[in-house]
Amino acid sequence: AHENRGLQSQLPPEEQNYGATAAHVRQRPFVSVSRNGPAKRDYLIAAVLCYGNLINFMDWFIVPGTLIDIQKYFKLSDGGTGLLQTVFILCYMLAAPIFGYLGDRYNRKIILGAGIFSWSVVTLGSSFISESHYWIFFLSRGLVGIGTASCSTIAPTIIADLFEEGRRTTMLSIFYIFIPVGSGLGYVLAAGMADVTGDWHWAFRITPCMGGLALVLLILLVPHRTQRRTAAHRALSISGTIRVAAERPDVHRTAKTTWCQDVISLAKNRSFVWSSLGLTAMAFVTGALGMWVPLFLYRAQVVQGIVPPCLQESCNSSNSIIFGGITIGTGILGVIAGAEAARRLRKINNKADPLICATSMCISALCLYIALMVAQTNILSTFIFIAFGELFLSVNWAVVTDILLYVVTPRQQSTAIALQILVSHLLGDASSPYLIGIISNAIQAKNAHSFQWNFWSMQYSFIVCAFVGVFGGGFFLLTSFYIEEDRKEAEQ
Repeated sequence: AHENRGLQSQLPPEEQNYGATAAHVRQRPFVSVSRNGPAKRDYLIAAVLCYGNLINFMDWFIVPGTLIDIQKYFKLSDGGTGLLQTVFILCYMLAAPIFGYLGDRYNRKIILGAGIFSWSVVTLGSSFISESHYWIFFLSRGLVGIGTASCSTIAPTIIADLFEEGRRTTMLSIFYIFIPVGSGLGYVLAAGMADVTGDWHWAFRITPCMGGLALVLLILLVPHRTQRRTAAHRALSISGTIRVAAERPDVHRTAKTTWCQDVISLAKNRSFVWSSLGLTAMAFVTGALGMWVPLFLYRAQVVQGIVPPCLQESCNSSNSIIFGGITIGTGILGVIAGAEAARRLRKINNKADPLICATSMCISALCLYIALMVAQTNILSTFIFIAFGELFLSVNWAVVTDILLYVVTPRQQSTAIALQILVSHLLGDASSPYLIGIISNAIQAKNAHSFQWNFWSMQYSFIVCAFVGVFGGGFFLLTSFYIEEDRKEAEQ
């Protein structure tokens, strides 16, 4: 992240705090600084981070985009197929707190670059695994999950340090637009490569090349040392005056000994806790949809007689391409709509952010339930209601992150994001793909094997997502009860 250059130029090198966020502030003379707005390089750095987020999620959804082929190639049941994504996300979420700890204390550029390099190499290697070594493929996805955790944990905090509050919301919205865009492009890339080459393995050989480009851009454009902006810096820089103080020995001592205290403090932050549980419900639903919707649509089409059962080497990937396009469109529209709604409604209601999230979660749950109910008779209506369900889910992405950034002190933000990733993925999209798969397996085991029961088993197991979505709305509603108090405390 790029800190105020006027401030940097007036500080001796040893007093430029490039590590942890917080240093104990003591009385020092004021240093007047003029900051007319972010420099062009700030926007270039943000663009590199957005590109990294894009390819992160493209790689994430290559497996769901070729799910039918992968399931047939490795001869996996629904439960085993769901476990594939669960392994990926479990490793991702377990790595997130580690990256959060390192990101709050050490050089974020090096950590981010190492993560991009590692997942790119492993993804490329996984494209050469034979069908008899399915366990290596599972292992490779776990390693990829570890690498991708670096971008999700560290990049938002760099963007938060680059921009003041007004622009910060806008830039974070742009950053989070690339979650659905990358996810959708992952489906499109995977299905397109499988169709063009007749071999799903080629889908795993594109994103590593894009990861290499991201690494080059990171090296060239992001400063080697990245500085945190404290709450005082952010508040006072708006008026053009910053009080500066750094006691170097205390910086390192505090950073290395207060992680447990940070966790305890965050656990007492009720807005952080309830909004994280709301995000967990979002992750549960999006994880299940992202993994299973193309396969669910395929089974619905088989039951309706629209497409024949897949018996050939390469299966029809049109559902993945259509679903990818829906994900991109609804993601962009949803994130923009959520950010704009939050910007307008904050002027008249200080609780606008969690109320927006609560409302959108409940509407999304209703849309998804209707989509499941009409799937056997009208596939077009199913696509439409799935699109609306994803649209209202996407409304929340940037808003939830902005909630975290203003109810948590700057020194704790990487740790807070890491903990939120840990909880939301452990109970959310790490659990839902496998849970949906084993429920489907259990239903199939109790009934005669048929295409009809293959569809019904997936339909019945998917209903869980609608109920979880309603619970998520309730969690965000609870957030609204405490958000004003917690925001004031964080500002102090």
